[in-house]
Amino acid sequence: MKIEIEEVSSHEALPLLSLNHVSLMCRSVWASVRFYEDVLGFALIKRPSSFNFNGAWLYNYGIGIHLIENPSIDHEFDTIVEPRPINPKDNHMSFQCTDVGLVKRRLQEMGMRYVTAVVEEDGIMVDQVFFHDPDGYMVEICNCDSIPILPLSSCPFKPRMGSFKKAAPSNCGFMEKVMMESLSMDMMNISF
Repeated sequence: MKIEIEEVSSHEALPLLSLNHVSLMCRSVWASVRFYEDVLGFALIKRPSSFNFNGAWLYNYGIGIHLIENPSIDHEFDTIVEPRPINPKDNHMSFQCTDVGLVKRRLQEMGMRYVTAVVEEDGIMVDQVFFHDPDGYMVEICNCDSIPILPLSSCPFKPRMGSFKKAAPSNCGFMEKVMMESLSMDMMNISF
């Protein structure tokens, strides 16, 4: 059996820990603050007083959202006159949730427009809900943690850039590898 190891980079990865915050330009800081508090459950937190521009910091779920006010933001669509189409393939930030149905009911109660999508992988269904904040930034709420994260190194087929259109085996042999490792360890722990 030949094992091929691909070197991704000759440099060591940066010592990153986690996502700290997302920074968003907005037309009205207070309209955006109300949205992120009321719709997504973020809490307004203290922001450094040395900033000489209008903005706000919010925090929850282990990440921050930093809002920077710029009333002259030029969007492709004016959200006041014509709502921007909700396109799941557009740039967006995504949050996992425990109950997508409840999210949809709450959005309906608030009168918010949204679109839904379903992703299926090996019989596992992932529900997605997409909607916009007051400035047209896309937000996704999903139960994406239902799909296991499988490193490509565990897959017999390793797609290269531009070759993702080829169908890769969806289970990637990951579970088989885990089961064999577990069986091997159990066999080594048998005492006579």
